[in-house]
Amino acid sequence: MAKVVHARLDDEADHLLAKVRKQSGLSNSEIVRRGLLLFAAQPLAGAPPRVIGVGRFASGQPDLGSNKAHLRGFGRK
Repeated sequence: MAKVVHARLDDEADHLLAKVRKQSGLSNSEIVRRGLLLFAAQPLAGAPPRVIGVGRFASGQPDLGSNKAHLRGFGRK
């Protein structure tokens, strides 16, 4: 089911929306949908980087690959 979202745009955002609509031939809704997908694909500022596979080890340590405390003494005899 489609949802309706209302947004208030300042003059600059309204100008950009009109420019993109004119250049692309897309509707306002399609531009916003595509913009949301692009935004969601970017890491949010302040969010810690994620390491693929973290927490999938037999040790049970969820941060084994990203926490330097677990590596103290590693490789030393």
